[in-house]
Amino acid sequence: MPAAMLIATRSSKREAPITSAERSLLTSVAPVNVDFAEAGSAGPVVILVHSSVSGARQWRRLMEDLKDQFRVRAVNLFGYGKTPPWPAEATQSLDDQARLVEAALPVDAGEVYLVGHSFGGSVAMKAAARLGGSVTKLVLLETNPFYLLAQSGRIDAFAEAMGLRNYVKKFGALGEWATAAEKFADYWGGAGTWRKMALDRRAAFAEALKPNFFEWDAVMNETTSVGQWARLLPRATLAVYDPGTVLPVREIAAILRRTCPGWLHREVPGAGHMAPLTRPELINPLVGSFLRARTRAQWRALSARPGPGGWGDAKGNATGFTNHPLADPNEAPP
Repeated sequence: MPAAMLIATRSSKREAPITSAERSLLTSVAPVNVDFAEAGSAGPVVILVHSSVSGARQWRRLMEDLKDQFRVRAVNLFGYGKTPPWPAEATQSLDDQARLVEAALPVDAGEVYLVGHSFGGSVAMKAAARLGGSVTKLVLLETNPFYLLAQSGRIDAFAEAMGLRNYVKKFGALGEWATAAEKFADYWGGAGTWRKMALDRRAAFAEALKPNFFEWDAVMNETTSVGQWARLLPRATLAVYDPGTVLPVREIAAILRRTCPGWLHREVPGAGHMAPLTRPELINPLVGSFLRARTRAQWRALSARPGPGGWGDAKGNATGFTNHPLADPNEAPP
């Protein structure tokens, strides 16, 4: 059986963990060398997958929180850190990005946990499906499989996502990245976010947006149904979102909540879409508690809402990119 065929059939075999030999094969057929930051040396493997316009360094604080109990690796997707950019002549898929996650796995990895934010959430979903039973926990922070909106008849939400996609594609193709970046920043961070940025941060943001041109193809051309995701992904899945987030993400959260009632669905009011970067004090304790929980009863006992004495405090409304630790896409991770 060709190597590529072996990988393609992994998603249907969740019941058995992949062997070391199979994992070596997965790594060897990855299209490029993946760049990643790492921390910790013992415990289950945790792979962190960043959002668009970010990079592995978005996870610095979470890596610090987890390193004493886990082997943590934060991947850089195509075009971030030292992972090569996506070839302009090719159409990107979630499978392509998921292969980077596979390539970042230690050869001797046993139990694997995946954490993904926004686009990284969609990549983590695909990687978890491909790796099957090896992935026993999955954390999705405002994941963005926008194509599910069309499949589920959420027409207004899908149109809103397509509007942003078309804007980035149009002005990116023209090389007018500052124009595309202003729209992107204001959409996710709120009106006026771009104007509040210093000029050097605007330039860095516009440069870091370039990989997103291809990421839209990956997230819009996927065909896996929500019912298939429910069967393929781990039962121990935590889905987190802000109930005041943008319409497409709210609708995706509703679709997943309805179809996957056995998952742990948690709201973080007022956190904003970029909370893993701008409000880690809200997100990191929740993620850490979920990953450390040893039994289903323990992880399901996590409080439904953040608050004093729980896993964070939702007071305040620090949305946007004000504190975004934006990485130069050509800079090595920490």
